Amino acid sequence: MAKQTTVRLPDELADEAETVARVSGTSVNQLIVSALEAEIERVRSDRGFMDRARHLLERDREIIDRLAQ
Repeated sequence: MAKQTTVRLPDELADEAETVARVSGTSVNQLIVSALEAEIERVRSDRGFMDRARHLLERDREIIDRLAQ
């Protein structure tokens, strides 16, 4: 299953993305998907990012618990 979303790109970036995709023989959509996959993989291996994510999730959980009382 795929989720559809809209991404607003500055004109110059959109033009460059279209050119890179065309030269690579792929779509702009696939170029964006690949870039997002690479970025998500990068942050998964970034210990500092993961520590900050865990901290924020713990804080959110505490707030939700307080609201549920």
